[in-house]
Amino acid sequence: MRIIVLLVFISGGVVAKGQQRFTVDTKVDSARFAQSRAVLNALPAVPFTKHIYKVDSNTIPYRLLQPKQYEARKKYPLIIALHNSSRLGDDNEQQLEPLTRIWLRDEIAGKYPAFVLAPQFKKRSSVYTGKDSLLFSHPSDDVPALLKLIHELEAQHSSIDLNRVYLVGYSMGASTAQNLLSLEPDHFAAIVSVAGVPDTQAIEKMKKKNILLIHGKMDTENPYSGSEYLYNRLKGNRKLSFYTYSNLDHNNITIPFLLSAMIPDWLFKQKK
Repeated sequence: MRIIVLLVFISGGVVAKGQQRFTVDTKVDSARFAQSRAVLNALPAVPFTKHIYKVDSNTIPYRLLQPKQYEARKKYPLIIALHNSSRLGDDNEQQLEPLTRIWLRDEIAGKYPAFVLAPQFKKRSSVYTGKDSLLFSHPSDDVPALLKLIHELEAQHSSIDLNRVYLVGYSMGASTAQNLLSLEPDHFAAIVSVAGVPDTQAIEKMKKKNILLIHGKMDTENPYSGSEYLYNRLKGNRKLSFYTYSNLDHNNITIPFLLSAMIPDWLFKQKK
């Protein structure tokens, strides 16, 4: 089944210092919302093998997807796919939200083969401070533990391309992706942050990173102003693109990306 999301208007430009900013007028009705999620939720999750990682006092259930038609002599990206707060738990199932399941689609798995790591957090992986109109994110103690897991997987799998380790997240997952980038900015090649809350602790190093910011202007849960603030703080980063979806909110911002290749296509063009 192919679901088409209507893109009505896209405008974009490059600011003086190089960032790219786009405004997208996308309308998604409730039927398309449900259909897109249903298509992805119907895909068998078996290729995401189950594992448990323990370090110190932390336990992280995680799923790991290997590249389709894997060949040991080849190098593949590692994608860390981070879930939103509605998926908290330890069942090692719920973290496979629709935005993570895109890597199971035949069209994506065939054209964009990658290792995909999907950890699950039992408690919030990113906590917020600040005022309602401008929040800032901070990592929980699970996030340094996740970094250790990432390092161990890279050591275990020689086929992982260390120049193409990517972070992707939605909502709390996007905030956690930013936390990871702030903790080890030199480790990651690129980040896709969808409706995240900014972490500005390593802002100078972030100015050199490949960053895709996506946010709905109608978002009141993780306010749009946060991504706009981060975009302005990253002035001078020629590797930054900021997509504003003027008609979308926190709950439907992922819909344009579920049955498209926009995120995989952007990621696979990035490297250190």
